Amino acid sequence: MKLRRSERMVVISNYLINNPYKLTSLNTFAEKYQAAKSSISEDVSIIKKAFEEAGIGQIETVTGASGGVIFTPTIAREEAVAIVEELCERLSESNRILPGGYIYLSDLLSTPKTLQNVGRIIADAFRNQRIDAVMTVATKGVPLANAVANILNVPFVIVRRDLKITEGSTVSVNYASASSDRIEKMFLSKRSLKPNSRVLIVDDFLKGGGTITGMVSLLTEFDSTLVGVAVFAENAQEKRENMTYKSLLKVSEIDVKNNKVTVEVGNIFD
Repeated sequence: MKLRRSERMVVISNYLINNPYKLTSLNTFAEKYQAAKSSISEDVSIIKKAFEEAGIGQIETVTGASGGVIFTPTIAREEAVAIVEELCERLSESNRILPGGYIYLSDLLSTPKTLQNVGRIIADAFRNQRIDAVMTVATKGVPLANAVANILNVPFVIVRRDLKITEGSTVSVNYASASSDRIEKMFLSKRSLKPNSRVLIVDDFLKGGGTITGMVSLLTEFDSTLVGVAVFAENAQEKRENMTYKSLLKVSEIDVKNNKVTVEVGNIFD
């Protein structure tokens, strides 16, 4: 397919955006668009400069016989802060208080644009880490984990609280649930996660941290490594020991009596 340079740069840009963290040879573009490798290299240099200036992402050139280019998505700090501050305002709405000290999040985490933006912010926070998979627990964290995994271009695995026959053979662990104040069990299919994987745990709301602790225990059973933990929102009123995580939003006060929620920007930018 023979294209003019302007047309070629558009389709190469589109390819890179839709194939993040993937090494692609310049010969692939040269053969597909019937252009000299030197011309493709010039195209990529122009795209690289434009992507970096616009805060879209970074393009790394890998030299050698098996080299090529890798696109890493990013998000400008100013844009990310503006998105999180808007989410703070929306989460501060008084009608979001639920029994047990939870906050209603489903409307935010079911909006494609919001999910995409949050996925970009979380992925950017861990872009310097090698991540093989994103893990979450069913069910509310699934859309968020899917969004992050899509940006990172890795699989995401779902931990379940009940045993399903469609999962096949599973590994289970017991964990202390802060919400129910009792010992519960979670399951992960043996086929879901490869041994020795580097895993990012993503969840929607962090309260006592029992669910996160359970997922970390599962990683040990799969001989896998925890890269980090990211949550959409955390309840700052809960006490947690020895837990490191990044949060977009921090709910610092839930006043049920006066129907008031105080929400601040989390530690995602620290």
